[in-house]
Amino acid sequence: MPDAPSAPPRRWPDRLWVVRHGQSAGNVARDAADAAGHAVIDIAERDMDVPLSPLGARQAAALGRWYAALPEGERPNVVLTSPYVRARQTARAVCDAGGAAPGARTVIDERLREKEFGVLDRLTRRGIEERFPDQSEFRARLGKFYHRPPGGEAWTDVILRLRSVLDTVSLHHARPGARVLVVAHQVIVLCLRYLLEELTEDEILAIDRAGDVANCGVTDYAFDPADGCLRLGAYNFVAPLEEEGAPVTSRPDVPAGAR
Repeated sequence: MPDAPSAPPRRWPDRLWVVRHGQSAGNVARDAADAAGHAVIDIAERDMDVPLSPLGARQAAALGRWYAALPEGERPNVVLTSPYVRARQTARAVCDAGGAAPGARTVIDERLREKEFGVLDRLTRRGIEERFPDQSEFRARLGKFYHRPPGGEAWTDVILRLRSVLDTVSLHHARPGARVLVVAHQVIVLCLRYLLEELTEDEILAIDRAGDVANCGVTDYAFDPADGCLRLGAYNFVAPLEEEGAPVTSRPDVPAGAR
């Protein structure tokens, strides 16, 4: 008799969490620029060097205490983080609070960096419309999913690099007992949902329009052995912050015109 077909190789860890960093000083500066009607966001650092705000540090610590309250065998044992300072500070706060399992490794992965905005970097919606009206018009016609500002990225470019991130997760962490925490940015959270759930452009943009990803909001996937896939358990879960009394913030890192 022919051999029974073998099961396909396992592709995923037991658990995958995707978390947006805590509120950053850039979020605060952007809000101030919008309120004042300025064209440019007033912040001295490069985007990759922008730290957490004091509130963002509270949010990250609250998230860490929530993970620490889980049984040791349910906490992340691998932490993958964007190299941007605000993401690394969030990941460090989670680990410092005991939110990762003993011996958990933290890996900085540049593929998890924020979407690059090119010539639109640091501009408010007003600034984009005043300085680059052609790009504003082109984006309105093409849509944010495919619009690539000069020197920057489209969502499709971000998705391309995230495909290789998921390949790395599959290669190194697809085993029973593996629990992976990803700390990154709003567009990264959305684009990972697009990939993991095999969504369409319309579906992921509808999720985006429904509301911004909260700072330190948790998106949670669990491995389903029945079909070998990851299943979404929660999206934009903010109870860890609410339980700790840390205010929930959910504004985007950049104006809608540049995202």
